[in-house]
Amino acid sequence: MSSLTLFTNPQSRGRIVRWLLEELNVPYQVKVLQYGPEMKAADFLALNPMGKVPVITHGDIVVTETAAICAYLADFFAEKQLAPAINSPERATYYRWLFFTAGPLEMATSAKAFGWRLDEDNAASVGCGRYVDTLDALETALTASPYLCGEQFTAADVYVGSHIEWGLWFNTLEPRPAFKDYVQRLQTRAAAIRATKLDDALLPEPTPA
Repeated sequence: MSSLTLFTNPQSRGRIVRWLLEELNVPYQVKVLQYGPEMKAADFLALNPMGKVPVITHGDIVVTETAAICAYLADFFAEKQLAPAINSPERATYYRWLFFTAGPLEMATSAKAFGWRLDEDNAASVGCGRYVDTLDALETALTASPYLCGEQFTAADVYVGSHIEWGLWFNTLEPRPAFKDYVQRLQTRAAAIRATKLDDALLPEPTPA
């Protein structure tokens, strides 16, 4: 099997990929990059010209963008059943919420965090529309079944659940019961607990007061 390496930082979206790798239970290596010059060094920019983590290398293959990494890993390790079968009706649902989160939800929560104006005057021109519309749409995905694809836990739950958890933590998502219940359900997974411990162990020591 080709070697699999995760380039990450414990204070980044690399935590999402770490969780997914723990769910997959496959061998992988971790290379931690610090923000600043290390992520902008020529050898890393050759992997990701954005100079951002996470990035994975899988043999000679390079994948950037967290949603793309999740989709790639779930498909490559299809036997782990972290994506619906290609001919399953749930495959469309899987794609829908994976990329809804990468697009509208990411935009809406960023706008909330940084005070960007989204209102009736410009909502039709941006992918997320109004903030409340994005949240309402997301809530519909979480009320009918335990996971986004019904009873099957998938890589989309790793990706979407991570964004919801951070949104609740940083107050960019309203603490709706559906959001809180979903995150609490995901946090009990053994792989999620393992991944959190592994990444927390890499965090810098607090500076003494």
